[in-house]
Amino acid sequence: MLTNSSVLLWTVILLLVAYFGAVTWIGRKGRAHSQSMSGFATARGKVSPLLVGASFATSYASANLFIGVPGLAYEHGTAVLWYTLGCFGVSWVGLLLFAKTFWRYGKKFGRVSTLPEWLGRRYNSKALQVLVSLLILFNVYYIVGQNVGLATIFETVIGIPYFWGIIIGVVITILYIGLGGAFAQIITDGIQGILMAITSILIVVSFLWTIGGGFNVFGVLTDRLNAIDPNLTAAVADSGPYNSALAIMAVQFMLFSFVLMPHLLNKVLSIENEEDLAPFTLSAGIVLCVISTLMVLGGLAARVIFPAVDSPDSAIPLYVLEAFPSVIAAIMIVGIISAILSSTDSLYLGVTTSIGNDIYRVVAPFLSGRKMSDQELENKSLKVAKGSLVVIGLLSLYLSLERPDSLAFLIQFSYSAIISGIIAPLTLGYFWNRANNYGAIASLLTGSTLYVLFTSQSLIGNIFIAMFLSSVASFVVMSIVSVLTTQANEEKIALERSS
Repeated sequence: MLTNSSVLLWTVILLLVAYFGAVTWIGRKGRAHSQSMSGFATARGKVSPLLVGASFATSYASANLFIGVPGLAYEHGTAVLWYTLGCFGVSWVGLLLFAKTFWRYGKKFGRVSTLPEWLGRRYNSKALQVLVSLLILFNVYYIVGQNVGLATIFETVIGIPYFWGIIIGVVITILYIGLGGAFAQIITDGIQGILMAITSILIVVSFLWTIGGGFNVFGVLTDRLNAIDPNLTAAVADSGPYNSALAIMAVQFMLFSFVLMPHLLNKVLSIENEEDLAPFTLSAGIVLCVISTLMVLGGLAARVIFPAVDSPDSAIPLYVLEAFPSVIAAIMIVGIISAILSSTDSLYLGVTTSIGNDIYRVVAPFLSGRKMSDQELENKSLKVAKGSLVVIGLLSLYLSLERPDSLAFLIQFSYSAIISGIIAPLTLGYFWNRANNYGAIASLLTGSTLYVLFTSQSLIGNIFIAMFLSSVASFVVMSIVSVLTTQANEEKIALERSS
């Protein structure tokens, strides 16, 4: 713990104060671009596509890749590398396949600002738009995972109590997102991406003196892991989420689908021109490759250096403190903190813009006793989105008070519930003309409900397999309902014409 060295402790504190001051200043600079719902949600065309791509990668990474997945690697060994393979390979392929079509549809629909709005326009269904935005509230658990990761860093490294660590993270993130919206989020994520990449590279470089073996360092690492437990070097583990070929295939399916998460797809909507999609996807792929691969290896090295820790999620912070001189360790800790914040701010922005743009903006005209002008509705929607930042922040803080057993599992539960519901409406909406709003709504309800049922009732033990089966069911249901309702509509039209 850094509290053993007062000089090092104050170095970290000063770096954090400077960092939080910088992101808050960026938030103030972004205020000019967040005076409309569209500007607050996407800052379209205001940021370089290279920076937007880096923001996509850093939002993807989060506490899961920097704390949770290395913790799983510490616990289950090299089988967890299947997850890493999917992150920089399968997910990037998914981005390449989805980004252009999603962007083109967004432009065709009139410059939409959120994923629920995109789906609502595609299927001409306000009900679907509201349902998707309600499903996105599952991201509150994702935010809780980020809070827990940040508080774990503060507690493990600086000695700040868990409770106060959560409060610090929530307050800072709400402050700069509330001020600068998407502009602040994308700019700060770009800066955080640089810190994350440097931190990841330094982790692997440190193997030369913590593990040893020179050019054969990974061979030495494998031998030492095998000496601890042969299962740690198995391609398929005998326990945990990577314990079968089916589970590993389900992980790849999940990671391919992960790019459909609302807080990530919104980055595509930040691109102004179609030719900017190429540098956006290239930047996203390169940054994602670096930050998704190297930190997980750090979890394996930590198992060699610290064979027994109280919590696997603390493996990376402990390794950093052991492997590096004080000043470098302090900088890297700030890099890890930035990794957590880079996803937290995207999640806050995604949830709150959906509340303002996709719930209030849709429901308010029906509930209001008078006709509201477009400008009045725009202004009130923006106020609701910004005001909900505080509500969601307090809710996530409350849910974070009890530390979960596994940070990675908590985060993966939240986004798997969302993906199970939206994957069929999104993908079939691209490629199938007969996909309709009835099928999309039935699919949404089927996929997400089955996933929650499978996991909460322990009907399927592996969360990745549960997501895969729920998603398959959602595709089947959407296909059947779309065909049946389309046929019924065609028969109704035929009868009307013949009468």
